[in-house]
Amino acid sequence: MRFKKIQRIYQRKLSLKLTKKTAASIVDFIEEGHEVVIVHGNGPQVGQIVSVYEKATGIPNMPFPECGAMSQGYIGYHLQQSIGEEMRKRGIDKGITAMITQVLIDEEDPAFCNPTKPVGSFFSKEEAMELERRKGYIMKEDAGRGWRRVVPSPEPIDIIESKTLKALVESNFIVITAGGGGIPVIRKDNGKLEGIPAVIDKDLAAELVGEVVDADMLIILTAVEKVCIDFHKPTEKGLERLTVEEAEQYMEEGQFAPGSMLPKIKAAIKFVKSKKGRRAIITSLDKARECVKERVGTRIEGLPTE
Repeated sequence: MRFKKIQRIYQRKLSLKLTKKTAASIVDFIEEGHEVVIVHGNGPQVGQIVSVYEKATGIPNMPFPECGAMSQGYIGYHLQQSIGEEMRKRGIDKGITAMITQVLIDEEDPAFCNPTKPVGSFFSKEEAMELERRKGYIMKEDAGRGWRRVVPSPEPIDIIESKTLKALVESNFIVITAGGGGIPVIRKDNGKLEGIPAVIDKDLAAELVGEVVDADMLIILTAVEKVCIDFHKPTEKGLERLTVEEAEQYMEEGQFAPGSMLPKIKAAIKFVKSKKGRRAIITSLDKARECVKERVGTRIEGLPTE
């Protein structure tokens, strides 16, 4: 028990350290006068929450949508603190809030026929079969490392709290929204919303948020400075600019890894195609400030403004 307590303390400190680093880059944008809306991932955090319930016996199962909501609040809280502290240091007086965000999906999305998104801990085959029997999970073997629970990854359709989001942005608030891709919900015939055990890709959710708030730029911050073709090969090449047509061609060639760069490229393409003049940039967190000035990163561009 002592080890687990120490591990939780370490994870919290690591999360705070990462959000403080992220905060500095975000406040750089704010300091230069940009309006900012933030969407974040939640992979490690929601995995930790799920793992607690996977391994627990004698307690009710925590539904996956509630696990996603818990991670939204957890990460949003850390980002609010870190960004707020960084703004105070720089003398910036702006409100910041994190929204528990529901994202509408289609109950008939093809992703439900083939759940592929792994969440939570690794298990032996015997443990996995027991979880399937006892908790109704779908378990799949993961690249020889063990068995994990998998859930669908459907496409986002709409932000349920879009009116609230737009009102906050128009009131000059910094908003943290659709964390981890948002909580996936379907709308029943009676209009009631129902949470669904699924994971919406955070990059596609960020693209949808960009459309909702009528943003002119989508910036996707990741682990690499530029999008590359022939990644990790002797012929690897970093790309500074991509047209939609070029990006789509590279996708057809299989240049971008599923679950890694591919959803980022898809989100960028969808965003720049949604309205003339919109741009998307993919780069690393530490290059964020420079990317707006077109010095670093990969720019995906669509039709020019009229």
